[in-house]
Amino acid sequence: MSDNAWTGAAVAGVVAAYALGSGRLARSPVSAAMVFVGCGILIGPVGLDLVTLETDGGPLLTLLEAALTLVLFTDAMSVRRGDLRTGGALPGRLLGIGLVLSIGAGWLLAWPLLPGLTGWEAALVGAILAPTDAALGASAVSDPRVPRLVRQTLNVESGLNDGMVLPFFVLFLAAVPGTSYAAEGASGTLWRALLLSTALGLAIGWAGGRLLRRATARGRVTAEWRQIYVLAVAAGPYELAVVADGSGFIAAWVAGFAFAQGLGTAESAGRDEHTTDLAEYLGGLLAMLSLLFFGAVLLGPALEHLSWRLVGYAVLSLTVVRLVPVALALAGSGLRLPTVAYIGWFGPRGLASIVLGLLVAEEHVNGVETIARVVAITVGLSVLLHGMSAVWAAGRYGAWYRRAAAEPGLRESAAVPAVRGRRRIALLHRSDG
Repeated sequence: MSDNAWTGAAVAGVVAAYALGSGRLARSPVSAAMVFVGCGILIGPVGLDLVTLETDGGPLLTLLEAALTLVLFTDAMSVRRGDLRTGGALPGRLLGIGLVLSIGAGWLLAWPLLPGLTGWEAALVGAILAPTDAALGASAVSDPRVPRLVRQTLNVESGLNDGMVLPFFVLFLAAVPGTSYAAEGASGTLWRALLLSTALGLAIGWAGGRLLRRATARGRVTAEWRQIYVLAVAAGPYELAVVADGSGFIAAWVAGFAFAQGLGTAESAGRDEHTTDLAEYLGGLLAMLSLLFFGAVLLGPALEHLSWRLVGYAVLSLTVVRLVPVALALAGSGLRLPTVAYIGWFGPRGLASIVLGLLVAEEHVNGVETIARVVAITVGLSVLLHGMSAVWAAGRYGAWYRRAAAEPGLRESAAVPAVRGRRRIALLHRSDG
């Protein structure tokens, strides 16, 4: 039996085993991310040695890129322009102020703690570890005990910040000598990676949405093929941007917004709300598989090279680098301290950080070993801490809110319109719609 066959059998076994126990695990502090990362470590070089980066690096990167493309596209699709103004523009504050400050704080912190990196490599670390992934702390954004204002703020933020960090990542990468973006130069990077990729995403996404709207209105497309069509529209701008030496991820993210605009509302498009279900479920499954391979080829080996600098940076990245920018971004918003602390704590790092870290490895950056290890340790620690604390923290915060809700004028009790939640596999068991 070949090594690839053993790998496939191990992956299938992990998925099947988790599926059979998913109902019981959903009611426990053990998250899906924890299970898949832990099983990844088991089948990786430090365990059964069924998966290694040297032999499985190409397929792994393809899997990760496919997962992030679908997540970027569907997340962008699910966010409406009005959602950024939810509860007095709270998501806008986190994205416009908090995200930028988090990148800057991560950059500055990398200089003393990761001395082997150049200034621009330190900036890459700050950008890679800035985006959050709500799937790693599912109940934080879906537990009905948490006020809807807070849940939707976290949901919108995590749905958009992975896409918003991409321009920073590309520009920082272009400043590192020897990378493909550096060869393009600043003007070439600005043109291909940012402007051209954005234009491709806008054109293909909007046209794809309009075509589906017309075909649906005239009864030319079945419900099943509507969902498959979404996969094609998500893949199209990504691949064309790659062919044009641009950023496929930026193109896919922008295409998600444009597709939603071209498609219009469910009523005007004559479609049901399940049009994107297949893309969202598939993206969620690929994200879980990505965490499995992350545990195998990145986190497992990184655990053998632990140092106080790596662990110290990871801890500070998940606390100070997240909490301080959030507190500054929400200053003057009227939110109470427990709410600010809750929003600040639930900034788990996940899929976007893993993919961006591997993209740096593909560019052969000098400090790639340090970058890969600090990203792996930070994401791994996030999986553990945010996964274990999600249910407990949601319960504690929900209890505080229940006591405080009787106070007149409580900011957290502000009415916000209900929005359709993202249908990520890791969120299904706790979503309240």
